[in-house]
Amino acid sequence: MTAQAVAQSLVSGLLMGLIYALVAAGLALVFGLMNVVNFAHGEFLMTAMYAAFGLFVAVSLDPLLAAPFVAAAMFIFGSVVYLGVVRFAMSASANAGMVQIFATFGLGVVMRGLAQLLFTPNYRSIPHSWLGGRTMQIAGVYLPAPQLAGACVSLATFGALWLIINRTDFGRALEATREDSGAVALVGIDRKRIFALGWGLGAALVGLAGAVLAIFFYIYPDVGASFSLIAYVTVALGGFGSVFGAFAAGILVGLVEAGSALVLPASLKYVGVYALYLLVVLVRPRGLFGSL
Repeated sequence: MTAQAVAQSLVSGLLMGLIYALVAAGLALVFGLMNVVNFAHGEFLMTAMYAAFGLFVAVSLDPLLAAPFVAAAMFIFGSVVYLGVVRFAMSASANAGMVQIFATFGLGVVMRGLAQLLFTPNYRSIPHSWLGGRTMQIAGVYLPAPQLAGACVSLATFGALWLIINRTDFGRALEATREDSGAVALVGIDRKRIFALGWGLGAALVGLAGAVLAIFFYIYPDVGASFSLIAYVTVALGGFGSVFGAFAAGILVGLVEAGSALVLPASLKYVGVYALYLLVVLVRPRGLFGSL
């Protein structure tokens, strides 16, 4: 194990960690806003990847250019999911929590089944893109261009999120609804509208992640499963409901994954991540940046 190998592993982990953070951001946002875990989150990611692939096939649009269009489409899709599914699950008169779980889990099953029906279980990929197969080299450390672009998109997205939350009326309404969704009606805030916009924003975030991942990752109906599991771990580590906690936790997950792959067989690279998760759950159940 050389210093260059360690540096390469850490840089690779940092880049993937930023992408993990972007994948997890929407999940953290929705939970923090509504106290609802979206068990169809992986299928949202899968849908975004297929959307980027479809735009490439239909009009030869590079995934990087397609990302804003995919995010906009996912924003609409996320809002429709809230209005058509989650809103009714939340209004259940009994066992509302279980109804929400089964509603989003069932939605994920339906979305995955439709993807298998429409696209078959075959693996697909975008054969050529602006960044596909390109790398940069700095001091002997190789930086894959797709992952580097994904990390930059993640940083820009979290920067935009910070501005939205802290510098706009919508962001202040979002924070107020998150703090007390019942009291906001007294000051004229329509919480159902905020919930719909929050779901749309969360889906848009995963749409950006899906467009980036489509550059270098295979696209198939079950692609969301592995990323959603990492997203759940990331959100739990950062603290449920903390968007910027998910940012820090995503980086940590990426670094731990890369470090595990350095000392363990590649097939066991997630062992370190899940061990860290169990440690945090035992020592700090609310997560690194969460609050009880």
